[in-house]
Amino acid sequence: MRGSNPLFFLRYKKMITQEIIKNLVNDKLGDSPLFLVDVQVGTGNKILVELDGDQGIGIDDCVAVSRHIEGNLDRETEDFELSVTSAGLGKPLKVQRQFLKNIGRQVIVKKNDGTLVEGVLKEATENLIISLPASKKKKLPERDVQLAPSEFTEVKVKIVF
Repeated sequence: MRGSNPLFFLRYKKMITQEIIKNLVNDKLGDSPLFLVDVQVGTGNKILVELDGDQGIGIDDCVAVSRHIEGNLDRETEDFELSVTSAGLGKPLKVQRQFLKNIGRQVIVKKNDGTLVEGVLKEATENLIISLPASKKKKLPERDVQLAPSEFTEVKVKIVF
């Protein structure tokens, strides 16, 4: 048996689940500035863990989490494939902590009807508040719009060079 907690595998030896992986990741991250964004466990026990950090995330962070997960699962009992990655540029924001860390940055919001709203993320509480730039073409002043989570399908940080 492997891992830092010898009783861990005895409790979870039947099947690898999202809950088990989430618990392992959160155990490793603790109160660090890193946080879990997503966990997927697919067919054949293909595990994908996506992490982010308040000040970014490095490859060493991903390696440490990967080793922690591997050290607490037994490949001899149930084989798995594990990938631990950073949330990365261009990926949609998924958890509240990502929204909070990106306040003040330009975002592109895809609404349910397929239209895009582009502006600066000002607030991310229950709803998003996006500051839209003035539009001479449409004769609109700079303004804020409020979007409830039920009104959009994804939010991405706009990559600006």
